[in-house]
Amino acid sequence: MKILVTGAAGFIGFNLISKLLTIPKVEIVGLDVINDYYDINLKYARLAIHGIDAKVLVKNDFQISKVFGNYRFIMADLADHEFIVDFMVNEKFDYVVNLAAQAGVRYSIDNPRAYTHSNINGFLSILEGARFSKVKHLIYASTSSVYGLNSKMPLSERQPTEHPMSLYSATKKANELMAHTYSHLFGLPTTGLRFFTVYGPWGRPDMALFLFADAILNGNPIKVFNNGDMIRDFTYVEDIVEAIQRLIFKPPSADSKWDGNDPKSDSSSCPYKIFNIGNSNPVKLNDYIFALELALGRKAEKIFMEIQKGDVVATHAETSSLESFIDFKPKTSIEDGVKKFVQWYLNYKK
Repeated sequence: MKILVTGAAGFIGFNLISKLLTIPKVEIVGLDVINDYYDINLKYARLAIHGIDAKVLVKNDFQISKVFGNYRFIMADLADHEFIVDFMVNEKFDYVVNLAAQAGVRYSIDNPRAYTHSNINGFLSILEGARFSKVKHLIYASTSSVYGLNSKMPLSERQPTEHPMSLYSATKKANELMAHTYSHLFGLPTTGLRFFTVYGPWGRPDMALFLFADAILNGNPIKVFNNGDMIRDFTYVEDIVEAIQRLIFKPPSADSKWDGNDPKSDSSSCPYKIFNIGNSNPVKLNDYIFALELALGRKAEKIFMEIQKGDVVATHAETSSLESFIDFKPKTSIEDGVKKFVQWYLNYKK
């Protein structure tokens, strides 16, 4: 069995590969462009855990893990279309998990082309490669941000998602639409995963938990948007990767009950599926900060600010569809998840 994981040096990709490496008789290939959107040394540190020496990486060339003989890594850009398609056809992957993307709502306001490059052009390369190599199942990262202006909670996969609030979310909605066309035209089984505010060890330094912990420990104030009244369905990364692992080996099939007169947006008459992955237990940002203060044993100095452009006020995932499909529901509490993050953070920062 052979699995490709893109975004292998990223937050979720790294944690997923760590889990997949525990499965016997599975060959894993990780792919990442390793851009400098955030501290590149964190990406290098993740790769080192998997036995990859970032100092000797060569573009479009494999490096075999020094620790895991069944793991290979390749540094490549998904938007390098011809290379990616040829690479996937030659490697003949059974399963593909596409987690590579340009992330960040706020960054997309000032750097829109980075999102079309990675999230649109790059995803097209993955779709074409999966099509021509007859991949058994393509899983790809979407986001809760696609719900945009929707305010009816909890957010269900069957809700319309035509009102995004950032280019980032628009590109992820585009991924869902692009995947559906390939499922319809070529019978490619695809599953889109709408992640809800993922956090945990090895997390991104541009996300709230990392920023807050760094500021508190250095005696600096933290910026709290919308006066801390933002509500988020914070989801621990280990729950995310557990769900992905279970989904990899369960490709969707055509929904025999799907009706074009009353079309459901989370399934189709072709092998296509959309799932929310969230904790289904939303909390206020102020409560999230309080959990961090407890774990660090320090109080935060707060600067309250207005909500930023592109940010949604609240998220709350409806996850019954995911639970019934793979018999799993994210369950890590904020208190436990934040505590585990802090333990990792203190060790990483020494």
